[in-house]
Amino acid sequence: MTSAGQTFLFDGMAIPFASNETIAMALDRAGIRTFGSGQGSSAGRYFCGIGACQACIVSVDGTRMEACLTPARKGLQVARIASVLP
Repeated sequence: MTSAGQTFLFDGMAIPFASNETIAMALDRAGIRTFGSGQGSSAGRYFCGIGACQACIVSVDGTRMEACLTPARKGLQVARIASVLP
């Protein structure tokens, strides 16, 4: 269950989250399973859930962070990271 009024922005869209939930968990619950560019040619996604694979890297208030380890907080600005390679 989400807390009333608890949202962060993901690419400009408000994402509700529950207490003690990570960004990745909230995005997954919202049906968002592709987080941007991942390693090599794969898409970034919620995979290991423990920060080992680095597949869920997103921009959080301008800093690259693992979505599976970063607690969701009200007002965060989260964005997909665009690939710098063609």
